[in-house]
Amino acid sequence: MEAGILRDLRVPTCSRSKVPRAGRPGRTEAVNGSSRSGYRAGGVFFGKFVFCCGATAWFRPASEAKLIRSTMMPFHRPPRFLVQLRSHSVLILVTGLSLGTGLALSGCNRAGGGKQAGRVSAPVPVVAGVVQQRDTPHYLDGIGTVAAFNNVTVHAQIDGQLRSVAYQEGQEVKAGDLLAEIDPRVLQAQWEAARAKKVQDEAQLANARSAYERNNQLWLKGLVDQQTAESYHANFDQMAALVQADAAAVTSAEVQLGYTRIVAPISGRTGLRQVDVGNIVHPTDANGLVVITQLKPISVIFSLPQQALARIQEATRTNPALPILAVDRDSRTPLDQGVLAVVDNQIDSTTGTVRLKATFPNDQLALWPGQFVNIRLLVSTRKNGLVVPSSVVQRGPQGAYAFVIQPDPNMPSNLTVVQRSVEVGQIDGGLALIDSGLQAGERVVVDGQYKLQAGSTVAIAAEGSGNGAPAGQPDAAKRRASKP
Repeated sequence: MEAGILRDLRVPTCSRSKVPRAGRPGRTEAVNGSSRSGYRAGGVFFGKFVFCCGATAWFRPASEAKLIRSTMMPFHRPPRFLVQLRSHSVLILVTGLSLGTGLALSGCNRAGGGKQAGRVSAPVPVVAGVVQQRDTPHYLDGIGTVAAFNNVTVHAQIDGQLRSVAYQEGQEVKAGDLLAEIDPRVLQAQWEAARAKKVQDEAQLANARSAYERNNQLWLKGLVDQQTAESYHANFDQMAALVQADAAAVTSAEVQLGYTRIVAPISGRTGLRQVDVGNIVHPTDANGLVVITQLKPISVIFSLPQQALARIQEATRTNPALPILAVDRDSRTPLDQGVLAVVDNQIDSTTGTVRLKATFPNDQLALWPGQFVNIRLLVSTRKNGLVVPSSVVQRGPQGAYAFVIQPDPNMPSNLTVVQRSVEVGQIDGGLALIDSGLQAGERVVVDGQYKLQAGSTVAIAAEGSGNGAPAGQPDAAKRRASKP
């Protein structure tokens, strides 16, 4: 819309009159060839018409207002009341237009509202489910860390040069399998020397025994004195002790020689090799030769809040080996099933949790040391518990509630919903365990709650199946997730 303001022009009549250039004093500008001096008032362009405010107000097509610029002659300043009159006139015009528009819109709204009041709201389509009764397990959930059942760092027990390595990295070994060999030549010589020394002392022991036996017979006959007999007896005992020492030395040398063959102390999987062939190894080496971890069975260490300790102790009185399920971090993929092995003997005061340890057979090697897993400890099973799909439970300012479908008392052929408060025991696997608020066999709204309020009329678009989801359709949560 083209709009302009022509200031300081007084139009005495509705005839063609002069319109000076807005806001500039000087000579007048002629309109359609006529020119007349006068007091300045004001005017406003609206579309193709000109509205002038002053002593006389009039409308004129803007197409006829052909302005011809000329030198403006100075005019006298108009009286103050004329300026105020011009401002008030424009304000009254704008206010009137606004009030007229508002009244027109208000009338339209009242007319539309009357039409809507005359219409009856259509039933809201919903997906319905049935409150079912079944045995429901109750789990305690936690996060655990997988730990090897046994973990051994294999060290050399003697100093020497590593001559060979008999395992492959990542190989499954059994207890007693050869892992590596240290050069045995020095220890072999020591062992043989110990054996030779023992043979020598055994010969001397045999000679001492014969001498003792002869002199003992002579002493009994009184042919030798007692001191000589006791001397042969002491010599015999000395040689016998020396042979025993030689036997111990041989055993020690044999053990040292056996240390040259490094064998697996446990069954498990070998890790990365820490020392290569040709290096000198020592018992004090920090990294050792290799690390062996036992993966079958395997352990998981996890924590639970201290409030759960009473329930765990109560459950272990009837079943010391509580079943435990290890689940992947996506909370959907089961990894293995084991049993509770031990509950720690103290509570961590800094976190308010108690540590527990579970044992898993790990036949499929789904659990690996250092892995984080979700742990589900079965502590009890609710017999004939009431379950509904988890989407049935809604949250509000007053807590959890559900919409229950029932016949309309005023029109039994129609179905309405009532909002009922519920207490939820747990939500697991897409099902909510209801402690109170619902009865078995009642129909509840599974999907479509966002359009409902207490007393709304509903139309069942799909009926629930055995698991509370609509028959032949995915459950509500999956259908909402599949929407783009």
